[in-house]
Amino acid sequence: MQTFTMKAVAAAALFSASVLAQNETEFESNLGTNDTALRAGPGPGGVKLNWNDVKPLVPASYGSQSYGCKCYPNDSCWPTLSKWNTLNNTVNGNLIRHIPAAAVCHNSFTGPLGTVNSTHNAAACAAVQAGWADEDWTVAQPAEYIWSYATNSSCLPTTDPSSGSCNLGYVGVYVIMAKTEAHIKAGIDFARKNNIRLIVRNTGHDFIGRSTGYGALIINTHSFQNIDFVNSYKGPGSYKGSAVTIAAGVQGRTILTAAHNRNPPLAVVTGECPTVGVAGGFIQGGGHGPWSTLKGFSVDNVLSFRVMTASGETTNANEHENPDLFWALKGGGPASFAVILSVTMKTFPDLPAVGATLYTNFTHTVDYPTWFKSPSIFHKYANHFVDNGMYVYYEMVPLLFNVRPWVAINQTEAQFNATLAPYLAELDLEGVPYEYMVKSYPTFFDLYMDLFEAEAAHTNALTGGWAFSHNDFETNTAGIMSALQTQLDNNGFMIGHLFNPGNVPASATDNAMHPNWRTVTDFIISAFLVPDDASLALKDQLNSVIKNVADPAFRAVSDSGVTYVNEADPLQDNWQSHFWGPKYPQLLTARNKWDPKGIFYAVSTPGTEAWEIKEYGTRLCKKL
Repeated sequence: MQTFTMKAVAAAALFSASVLAQNETEFESNLGTNDTALRAGPGPGGVKLNWNDVKPLVPASYGSQSYGCKCYPNDSCWPTLSKWNTLNNTVNGNLIRHIPAAAVCHNSFTGPLGTVNSTHNAAACAAVQAGWADEDWTVAQPAEYIWSYATNSSCLPTTDPSSGSCNLGYVGVYVIMAKTEAHIKAGIDFARKNNIRLIVRNTGHDFIGRSTGYGALIINTHSFQNIDFVNSYKGPGSYKGSAVTIAAGVQGRTILTAAHNRNPPLAVVTGECPTVGVAGGFIQGGGHGPWSTLKGFSVDNVLSFRVMTASGETTNANEHENPDLFWALKGGGPASFAVILSVTMKTFPDLPAVGATLYTNFTHTVDYPTWFKSPSIFHKYANHFVDNGMYVYYEMVPLLFNVRPWVAINQTEAQFNATLAPYLAELDLEGVPYEYMVKSYPTFFDLYMDLFEAEAAHTNALTGGWAFSHNDFETNTAGIMSALQTQLDNNGFMIGHLFNPGNVPASATDNAMHPNWRTVTDFIISAFLVPDDASLALKDQLNSVIKNVADPAFRAVSDSGVTYVNEADPLQDNWQSHFWGPKYPQLLTARNKWDPKGIFYAVSTPGTEAWEIKEYGTRLCKKL
C-alpha cells in the first residue's frame, strides 16, 4: 500500500543534451577536464577571515526605513556578461544560465535576464512530465525543488505549449554545477565580491525555501559523491571506532547502501527519506531519522567537518580545530556558517530489525468518529512505543491514518509483538478496523529498503509543526488530539515522527540542538497544500492559518517549547527560542564571527533578524 504522499512515475530523465546546450549558449565556454575528487586531507593551519573584498549593499528605502540590498539583474551593479564569462572559465565551463526544467513544455521562457524563444521540445517535455513527481529525477536537475512553494511555481509542465507562461519565479538565475572545491570557492568569491545573493543547493529537499532565492547565484554540490570508510578513526577526540567521511552530495539511501555493503554491514544515522542529502542542510538542522531513538540526532554522531568559509577559505571544524564552528554546524541552522564539503560521522554495526505497518483509512470505514479513534489510540501509546526503543513514522489526513513503519532495531519479533499487544487489543476493543502487517528483517537496511517510501516531488505546500514531550503525552493526550483535529479542520495534513533522541551520552549532545529535544516523543509536521495558481491574498491567508491557528493549537497543549528548524514555519514569532532555546546567543556569536557580512542567507537562521525579502518575494535586503 502506498501512502498519500507517494505518486508513481513512469520514468526519470534529465534534459536532453540539446536543451542543456541551449542553457549554455550565453557563455563562451572553455569546458575543462578537472574532475578532481573531493580532497580528504587536513585543512590549512589557520583559517583566514578577510572581508576587505566584500562589495557594499545597494542602498534602498521602503517607506521611511533605509535598507541595504543584494544586487539584482537590471541594477547598475549587476556583473557584466564579461564577468560572468570569466566566472564560467574559472569553473571550467560548469556555469549555466538557469532555465526551469518545464521550459521545454512551453514555447518560450522569460526570466530576469530576458526571454528565450523556441524552448518547446516534445520529447524532453514528456520526460519532464514523467519525472516531475519523482524525487530522484528532481534532485538530478540543476535547480528544481522537492517542495516548490518557495519557488512560486512559475513554470509548470503542460501538454499545451501555447497555454500559460513559463517564468523563473523565486529561483536563482545562474547555477554552478560544481565538480571541485575550487568551483565552490569561485562561486563564494564571486558572490562576495559582487554582492550577489548566494544559494547552496545539494538535493533541493527543502520544505521552507532555504535553498532557493530570486536572482541568486546557485552552487549545486550534488556531484560530490565520495564515501570513505575507516575502521578506526584517527582524528581529534576520544572516539577511535569506525567512521565514514561523506561528501556534500551523498544522499541517505546512497550512504546506507554503501554502509550495508561493508563486511560486516554498518549503519549511519540518516533521515527517513531516501533522497535527503546528509552533509548539508539536513545535518545543519540536527538530522533525525529511524536510528534516532537509539543513537540520537545525526549531529550527535559527527566527528569532523571539512568546510568552505564565507571568505573562501577551506578548513576543518572539529573538537580541536575551529571548535566554535564545529559546535555551530551541529544543528545551528542551514546556510549560516560555512559550506559543508564533507562530514565525518560515527558508524556502527547494522542490526536485525522488526518493522510493521498499520492502515485505517476510507477503505476500512467512512465513519469519522470510528476512524478518529485509530490515531487517538495510537497517540495514547506514543510514550510506550519510544520507551520500548521504537521509531515510528505516520501520516494523517481525514479518513486516512497510515503508520508506515514502526521500527524496532535489535529486537525480536516476539519482543515487538509484546510491545504492540496492548495497543492492538484496544483497537479491537473499540471496534476500529485496520490493516496490519509485521515482519522481521536480517538488518535495518533491509527494513529501510522495504518499508520506507519516497515522497512526491514538487509538492506545493506551506509547513508548520511542533514537537511534543514525554510529559505532554503523560498529561494531555486528549489536548494533543484536539490540536491535531484543528489541523484537519483547516485542511492540513500531518507527518509524524515518534522517537526519543535522549538516549545518548551527555558528551554526544555538546552541540547547538535545543536541549528540550532530549525529552521529545513526537515531532509533527503540519502542511497545507497551496494551489499552483494561488493569489498573493490566498497565500497570505494560508500563512495566517499556520501562524494564528494551526501552530498555536499545538503550542497551547505542549510544554516542550521546541520545534525543528528544517520542518516548521520559518515566519513564526520567537523562532530563535523555538529552534535553539538557550543555545541561540552562542550561535549568534558564531555567525558574527564566521559570516558577519551576510554572504550566506537562509530565512530564520542565526543573525538574520535584520534581513527581509522585499518586493513580493524578490529582493533580499538588510534593515539599516
